[in-house]
Amino acid sequence: MNLRGVFGLNLQRRRRERRLSQEQLAHLAGCARAYLSGAEAGRRNATLDMVEALATVLEVEPADLLKYPAGEGR
Repeated sequence: MNLRGVFGLNLQRRRRERRLSQEQLAHLAGCARAYLSGAEAGRRNATLDMVEALATVLEVEPADLLKYPAGEGR
Protein backbone atom coordinates (compact mmCIF):
# COMPACT_ATOMS: atom_id res chain seq x y z
CA MET A 1 0.00 0.00 0.00
CA ASN A 2 1.34 3.45 -0.85
CA LEU A 3 1.52 6.32 1.63
CA ARG A 4 -1.53 8.05 0.13
CA GLY A 5 -3.57 4.93 0.84
CA VAL A 6 -2.20 4.64 4.38
CA PHE A 7 -3.05 8.29 5.03
CA GLY A 8 -6.56 7.81 3.67
CA LEU A 9 -7.29 4.78 5.83
CA ASN A 10 -5.87 6.42 8.95
CA LEU A 11 -7.82 9.59 8.25
CA GLN A 12 -11.08 7.71 7.79
CA ARG A 13 -10.53 5.63 10.93
CA ARG A 14 -9.76 8.68 13.08
CA ARG A 15 -12.72 10.60 11.66
CA ARG A 16 -15.09 7.74 12.45
CA GLU A 17 -13.63 7.39 15.97
CA ARG A 18 -14.58 11.04 16.52
CA ARG A 19 -18.01 10.37 15.04
CA LEU A 20 -17.61 13.12 12.46
CA SER A 21 -19.08 13.08 8.98
CA GLN A 22 -16.88 13.99 6.04
CA GLU A 23 -18.84 17.22 5.78
CA GLN A 24 -18.20 18.12 9.43
CA LEU A 25 -14.49 17.33 9.29
CA ALA A 26 -14.05 19.19 6.02
CA HIS A 27 -15.75 22.27 7.46
CA LEU A 28 -13.62 22.22 10.63
CA ALA A 29 -10.39 21.67 8.67
CA GLY A 30 -11.19 24.29 6.03
CA CYS A 31 -11.43 22.10 2.96
CA ALA A 32 -14.13 20.78 0.64
CA ARG A 33 -15.93 17.53 1.38
CA ALA A 34 -14.97 16.26 -2.09
CA TYR A 35 -11.29 16.90 -1.28
CA LEU A 36 -11.62 14.97 1.98
CA SER A 37 -13.42 12.12 0.24
CA GLY A 38 -10.63 11.88 -2.32
CA ALA A 39 -7.97 11.94 0.40
CA GLU A 40 -9.70 9.14 2.32
CA ALA A 41 -9.93 7.09 -0.88
CA GLY A 42 -6.23 7.61 -1.61
CA ARG A 43 -6.93 9.58 -4.78
CA ARG A 44 -5.78 12.99 -3.53
CA ASN A 45 -2.38 14.14 -2.35
CA ALA A 46 -2.80 16.07 0.88
CA THR A 47 -0.47 18.99 1.47
CA LEU A 48 1.51 19.13 4.70
CA ASP A 49 -0.62 22.08 5.74
CA MET A 50 -3.78 20.00 5.25
CA VAL A 51 -2.31 17.02 7.13
CA GLU A 52 -1.59 19.39 10.00
CA ALA A 53 -5.09 20.94 9.88
CA LEU A 54 -6.80 17.55 9.83
CA ALA A 55 -4.61 16.23 12.66
CA THR A 56 -5.42 19.31 14.74
CA VAL A 57 -9.17 18.83 14.31
CA LEU A 58 -8.85 15.10 15.02
CA GLU A 59 -6.62 15.79 18.04
CA VAL A 60 -3.80 13.51 16.88
CA GLU A 61 -0.21 14.09 15.85
CA PRO A 62 0.23 14.57 12.09
CA ALA A 63 2.59 11.58 12.04
CA ASP A 64 -0.22 9.37 13.33
CA LEU A 65 -2.06 9.91 10.06
CA LEU A 66 0.99 8.75 8.09
CA LYS A 67 1.92 5.59 9.98
CA TYR A 68 1.71 2.23 8.25
CA PRO A 69 -0.42 -0.32 10.14
CA ALA A 70 1.54 -2.70 12.37
CA GLY A 71 3.14 -5.41 10.28
CA GLU A 72 2.67 -3.49 7.03
CA GLY A 73 5.93 -1.60 6.74
CA ARG A 74 7.13 -0.20 3.48
